[in-house]
Amino acid sequence: MAQQTSRHTGAPRTASRDRRRTQPRDNEGIIPVLAKAVRQVEAAAQRGRIRPSQRTAYQVIALLVREERARIKADTGVSEAERTNVLTRLDGVATILAKTAARDTSLLALLAEDAEVSYAAMNLKNDMLRSAGREPEPEPEPAPVAADAAAVTPSKRVAPATAIARQLANPFLAPDFSAVQATRRPTTNRLGSWELLTPLFRAFESGGDATSMELPEPTDLPFSMRGLDLMHHQAQLVQAAANGHRTFLLADEPGLGKTAQALLAAEAAGAFPLLVAVPNVVKANWAREAQLWTPNRTATVIHGDGEGIDGFADIVIVNYEILDRHVGWLGNHGFGGMVVDEAHFIKNKRSQRSQHVLELSERIRARRANPLLMALTGTPLINDIEDFRAIWQFLGWIDDTAPRPALKAALEETGLTPAQPGFYAAARRSVIDLGIVRRRKVDVASDIPARRVADVPVELDESAERSIRAAERELAERLVARYEAAVAARDEAARAGIGVGAGGVGSAIDEALVRRVAKAERDGAGSDKTGDNVFTMMRRIGQAKAGLAADYAAQLARNVGKVVFFAKHVDVMDKAEELFADRGIGYSSIRGEQSAKARKEAIDAFLTDPDTHIVVCSLTAAGVGLNLQVASNVVLAELSWTSAEQTQAIDRVHRIGQTEPVTAWRIIAAQTLDPKIAVLIDDKAGLAARALDGSDEEVGSSADVQLEALVALLTEALEAKAAAA
Repeated sequence: MAQQTSRHTGAPRTASRDRRRTQPRDNEGIIPVLAKAVRQVEAAAQRGRIRPSQRTAYQVIALLVREERARIKADTGVSEAERTNVLTRLDGVATILAKTAARDTSLLALLAEDAEVSYAAMNLKNDMLRSAGREPEPEPEPAPVAADAAAVTPSKRVAPATAIARQLANPFLAPDFSAVQATRRPTTNRLGSWELLTPLFRAFESGGDATSMELPEPTDLPFSMRGLDLMHHQAQLVQAAANGHRTFLLADEPGLGKTAQALLAAEAAGAFPLLVAVPNVVKANWAREAQLWTPNRTATVIHGDGEGIDGFADIVIVNYEILDRHVGWLGNHGFGGMVVDEAHFIKNKRSQRSQHVLELSERIRARRANPLLMALTGTPLINDIEDFRAIWQFLGWIDDTAPRPALKAALEETGLTPAQPGFYAAARRSVIDLGIVRRRKVDVASDIPARRVADVPVELDESAERSIRAAERELAERLVARYEAAVAARDEAARAGIGVGAGGVGSAIDEALVRRVAKAERDGAGSDKTGDNVFTMMRRIGQAKAGLAADYAAQLARNVGKVVFFAKHVDVMDKAEELFADRGIGYSSIRGEQSAKARKEAIDAFLTDPDTHIVVCSLTAAGVGLNLQVASNVVLAELSWTSAEQTQAIDRVHRIGQTEPVTAWRIIAAQTLDPKIAVLIDDKAGLAARALDGSDEEVGSSADVQLEALVALLTEALEAKAAAA
């Protein structure tokens, strides 16, 4: 009987022990592994030196935190108390990640959803999972490489008959060995163990004296160019190409004639046939400029599947949107050079457009030694220094992971490493000498009148203002509620003796937590579908001030002449056009859905018809590639999310050919989010100034404006609540 009792009472004990093993203790499982690793990275950041291996660890920790959070939320077999415990501890690790990123903002790029995960990161991730007693993920298989690029998407690819005829007529390219001995290659390998791309980007983030490569005086231009009406700064770049320089990031301010410089550089370098990749809206403009500046060269524009193009043309112009159809035959065409216009369009390396451009540049370099490669953009930095990455890769200065030989040789020749303070200035100079050309209007085109941005505060209609203010309060209250819930969970964890990471518990506002809450709101995590977000808020503000902005434009048109009116949303454009029609003010309209013919007619009407006083433009459809300098006043009815977009709009008017001072009137709705967004846009404008113009002015965070706006809104709400308590 005793034996039976013993067996009976022993079974529950065994089951209990089994149940306890399914719920790991605080010192078991993945979280202690993450906590140890994140502390090591944090310590390195505090010392000011984060090595490549620690950057990899930072990314892996973030990935595992995300996966563990998703896993624990989806696990229905876990009790609510256990789930809260795990989520709180994960928040502690995430808090340390945020504080570490605040010390080294370059780490933020590793947190992006589309951030590349290297094989080293995958291996480290599997090692951490093994340390936690879990089965690691299978090793990633490398993606198969197609033998022929045209085999990747055969259903989309086309090959125009005349292009094939050109290739068959010239099946063999003459060997070109001119660049083989001239290519600089490293003679030492001091930097062999260093990760160099991040220090190179940071070298531009910190600013410096150097802003542009040294260019020669235009004393020996090709005969065909003599007598052309070139400005001095344009002739300098053409002379550099004539002297043998072949890669350029031409980042002159908008309006300084980059199209002409690119065409004439190709002429000086003999880089024909020349491939030009552009946004759709400027294809026709490139054809006109080619006829003007290189009249002895034939140009063809690819539309759709390319039917009717001239395969024997010297200049082939194609828009990004249809590159996927033509990348196969373009890569085999034997181009002597490639120009990418509005090169900031390729900044996202995961986009198809970027991948096709990079593929074409690689294939051109493989077939032609020392081709002419030019990236044209007046606004190369949209959000972050890393926007340079795809452009530098297109130019052949870097590859996915490291500098290519010419840049590596220049860095080796500095005799410095990233651990030495002088490295950053020397690295910046090394990159610039490869071909960064940046001139400002104030320096090289003093005859172009000055421009200024003037804010025009407007008071919204009372009912509209009440509605918008109420929506802003609701958004702020939602952010505050999430913040307080996170603080409460952390406090509860602290009282239970659970480690929650750095920061502790207190009444002071936790800036790292504020940013996490703001980022979750911006990304839509747990968002209340019935409430406004920052995007819908700004759209509502734009709609509310549309009539006021149009009224201001109408007054300008009656008093000072032609006006360019920019808006982001179609309904704002519609409302403005309705007001102009009611008042009998002639206008034309440039929108994204227009045909090429309708667009040309709208532009010509504004430029030549004295009765067309206003052109109503979409910021996205008309922000690039237009010359509207018959006007000297621009009305910005809605704010952009980037300073670059705003600058591009203004520079449709402030460019070569302008004879009047230019004023951009920025309509700001008082007592709303509008003023905060305006300040953030102006702060971010300093990023390009610091990176390209050598400015030492203070700049705001390189994080995006939406996030910063939400951070400001939540911080103000928390401060107001604390003051009222």
